[in-house]
Amino acid sequence: MGFLAGVAIIIALIIYAVFYFTHGKYLEKKVVKADAKRETPAHKLYDGVDYVPANKVVLYGHHFASIAGAGPIVGPAVALGWGWLPCLLWIWFGNVFIGVVHDYLALMVSVRYDGRSIGWISGRLMGRKSFYVFNAYIWFALLLVVAAFTAVVSSLFSGVPAAGFASLVFIGIALIIGPIMYRVRHGFAIGTVVGVILIFLTLWYATINAGYFKSIGFLTDAHNWMIILLVYIIIAASLPVWVLLQPRDYLNAYILWASLAIGGGALIWLAIQGQGVMSIPSFTSFSANVVGGKPSPFWPTVPLVIACGALSGFHSLVGSGTSSKQLDKEIHGLMVGYGGMLTEGFLSTMVVGSMSAYLAEALLDPAVSAVALKKAGAIIGKAMGAASVDANVYGAFVQKLVSDPSFMGTWYAPFMSKAKWLAIPYSYAYATNHAFGLPVTAMAIFATLWVTAFALTSLDTATRLGRYAWQELMEPLRSRSESAYKVLSNKWLAALILACLGVALAWGGGFLVIWPAFAGMNQLLASLALMTISVWVAKVQKAGGLGKGLTVAPAIFLWVTVTIALIWYDVVVVPPTIVTDPFKGVVIGVVTAIGVILNLYLFAQWIIALKRKEIPEA
Repeated sequence: MGFLAGVAIIIALIIYAVFYFTHGKYLEKKVVKADAKRETPAHKLYDGVDYVPANKVVLYGHHFASIAGAGPIVGPAVALGWGWLPCLLWIWFGNVFIGVVHDYLALMVSVRYDGRSIGWISGRLMGRKSFYVFNAYIWFALLLVVAAFTAVVSSLFSGVPAAGFASLVFIGIALIIGPIMYRVRHGFAIGTVVGVILIFLTLWYATINAGYFKSIGFLTDAHNWMIILLVYIIIAASLPVWVLLQPRDYLNAYILWASLAIGGGALIWLAIQGQGVMSIPSFTSFSANVVGGKPSPFWPTVPLVIACGALSGFHSLVGSGTSSKQLDKEIHGLMVGYGGMLTEGFLSTMVVGSMSAYLAEALLDPAVSAVALKKAGAIIGKAMGAASVDANVYGAFVQKLVSDPSFMGTWYAPFMSKAKWLAIPYSYAYATNHAFGLPVTAMAIFATLWVTAFALTSLDTATRLGRYAWQELMEPLRSRSESAYKVLSNKWLAALILACLGVALAWGGGFLVIWPAFAGMNQLLASLALMTISVWVAKVQKAGGLGKGLTVAPAIFLWVTVTIALIWYDVVVVPPTIVTDPFKGVVIGVVTAIGVILNLYLFAQWIIALKRKEIPEA
């Protein structure tokens, strides 16, 4: 008997529990020195729009839904090209040694600086120039976030249009319960009940009409979904947080908790019965064809693939951009920041487990095979040496994919990218079907809904944060030309610029090129955020040697790893992309090259800041 997916789930839970109550509590008490009586920005600067105290469970839901997105799901799914064992090891290592430190402390340093962004705090701690450089880096990173998540959501919606319909209705539900939660007596409880009932009814309706939605050609075209997403994120990013962001993310949390409980419980129950063997290769090749379809050395390129599941710089933007403005008490920060990262790691573990155990069944499902034969026929034919591809050739391809390490390392990622990644929700569906007898179609729609619901959250959160970064970059114009400043810093224009460029990058496809670029910029952002945090820990909080080491060590390790990986990406992946798709290749090449240059500057400023004797307190 091979390794069981449920055992991986149990190991993850044990690791996370131990670190939360030891490592996490140390950071809370000895590094942050959290005080329940200290006034948080949500109260101090309350404005009813961005600064609004939130129930800790609501905020945990918002924070987790915002940081999760498609990253902890799609990233590990792509990385299975190296095999499931390297994926799990990187996820767990990244979670407890880098991710939780980054997320929790980014949230809390922002709380101490009146809810300011991590870019502003970088300028405060490392010099005014660092503020503009960091914010410029953030804006470029968020541009790639929008591009990558637009590609994922539009692809899944066009493959499972019933889930796309359910997601749109879900947005409407959030708009309904927002006023109930914040404008009606006992609205929190009433909104919860109403929201959960409406979500259940929406899922039921989408499931029984799944065939009908698939027959609507408009809904099966990814480009149509991109246009819908473009309009949505511009509007959503500019609304007050209580109108859509808080209620939607709170309801998202219920969907997520249900998905984790059902999926994780299914794998554990199967393990008790001796089922759920992780049957795909545990290791394929150190240099599997993953990043841009090129032979990719696991180190240092793994951060270009497993974004968010192990760690993510985007989390520091959420923590310092929205969550810090809504934290009711400082002692809630550990649950929100540290706990949110661990929950994301659990989600990634579940995805790796379900896909490793039920990939073959998912790929052979008629709904998936129909799309795969249509979209990935050329790749299948090339891999199998077949002039034409039919159901028999496809079946042989799937069996070889899940049993032959070398074959999987070569063809898995390119094939899955063309097949719209539908194996992700369907692997989950088959796991729950084998464990609890739940219907595959219904669970595939449910899985697609929770994957895309969090990606949608990250999309509009990224656009909102990009708006903040853009407006801060325009600040020097205020003293030179007030009229120019008012035009260029307008929130609608700021959201429009980022959203349009991001969707344009996603428009032409090329997922295996877009995703690593986003992930690389994202993970490098995490190292830059850790550098800022480490200066705060050492110079402002004056933590002991262990506290300093817990921030400096991961910052250096991550910076070295991702810097090398992005240089590799610009040398190996970008040039051939420019040949096949000049617009995408040039834009991504320029963005990532600028990112590396800005990153080198900030690294030098970090060294200088650490050598300073004193830095003013917040």
